[in-house]
Amino acid sequence: MLRFMKLFQKLIAAPALISLASGFAINAAEINSTDLSDYSNSNNLVSLNDFKSDTLFPGDWAYDSLKDLTNSPKFNGNSVSRLEAAAELNNLIAGGEGLMNGAAINRLSDELGSELAIIKGRVDGLEARVNKIEAGSFSETTTMSGSVGFLIGATDSATPANDKVMMEYFYEVDLNTSFTGEDKLNIEIETGNHPGVGVGEDKVGLDWGSDNGDFLKVSDVNYTFPLGKWKVAVGDSMDASKTWPNACSMNNMVDNLGDCGAANSVDLSGDVSFSTSREFAEGWEVGLGVSANDGETSKGIFTEEGADYYGVALGYEADNYGITVAYSDKESATYTGLTAFYSPESMPVTLSGGFELTNPEDSGDKDKSQWALGVSTELGEGTLSLNAGTNGAIVDDAEEIYAYDLSYEYPINDGMSITPFVYIAETVSGTDDTTGAGAFVSFSF
Repeated sequence: MLRFMKLFQKLIAAPALISLASGFAINAAEINSTDLSDYSNSNNLVSLNDFKSDTLFPGDWAYDSLKDLTNSPKFNGNSVSRLEAAAELNNLIAGGEGLMNGAAINRLSDELGSELAIIKGRVDGLEARVNKIEAGSFSETTTMSGSVGFLIGATDSATPANDKVMMEYFYEVDLNTSFTGEDKLNIEIETGNHPGVGVGEDKVGLDWGSDNGDFLKVSDVNYTFPLGKWKVAVGDSMDASKTWPNACSMNNMVDNLGDCGAANSVDLSGDVSFSTSREFAEGWEVGLGVSANDGETSKGIFTEEGADYYGVALGYEADNYGITVAYSDKESATYTGLTAFYSPESMPVTLSGGFELTNPEDSGDKDKSQWALGVSTELGEGTLSLNAGTNGAIVDDAEEIYAYDLSYEYPINDGMSITPFVYIAETVSGTDDTTGAGAFVSFSF
């Protein structure tokens, strides 16, 4: 955002700077004590008594010297003001053209010295104004990052009505401001349309995008700050697991494979949330979180009517491997999960996996489990990822159904990448599997 503001300010100042540099639309009558007071940093920058407002004509030594040193069409037989001539001389000096005739440049600089000082004073004054705007209207500690994605995908599913080709987009802006150097105020703004190519009765979708119906909305507001040895985050629409460790490094495409198959435990989600964590030994970290998931409804927060989430996570991470165990209570069920990754030092490969148990609170419901495994490796200039796992949580003793995806992320440049992908998601026995393919392009700035 700060870079954007600087660019915007430069665009505002550009017409004035161009006018000064070229000499167009400037004449001696426009230069007065008020101008100098407004635009210069020093009242003694130039003396009006030294300013000569007469005009240069063809045949004048200054006019003819500038004509010889520059190809400017301004010297085409018409007279020019001394300020216009000084602007051309300033361009000549800045561009380094014709400087082989040093004597002529020096003599012209002496002759048009007052006008050159006026031009410099106006430019310096404009820079001072821009600096004041920058200092007074935008915090130097605020940064902006953003991302835009476009996806096109085709789906062949067990539900014929879901067989389609879809085009989707996603846009997100992330604003971060620090007030002490150790804290962070985070605001996330996003929009998108129709996420999840192929989502339907078979509940198969992609882990991509956000459906806001083309409306731009604030998706997250939170504040993170240190409290002793703890890192604390509070916010609205914030995951209660925001500060937690999570040792999953899987680049999945199918949504049900997300967070290495342990999304309900290591990624607590939530709404009005409190999240905290701390390192208590080398490589070890513990996280705690609580959330009132119905904070935006009439049920209120932390009430019997609302759904409240609680969780804890413990993680250990070294240079090339890590592991996290987590437990969460979401009222309707409790979840126990594990995620891990391993990157062998001898190979450019990362292995990731996870497992999660679901214990419903209703005694009539059966326990469920799910798992996922993935491998990512460098291939050429990009990253190839292959993942597999259960297609969501599976009831104990029921037939397991699986999901698979394959993707290749190729960096086009530092801020742009393209990722083609294919996936298969099995459905219940006796129906066709859901298959799909597509590609998405991501821009980051």
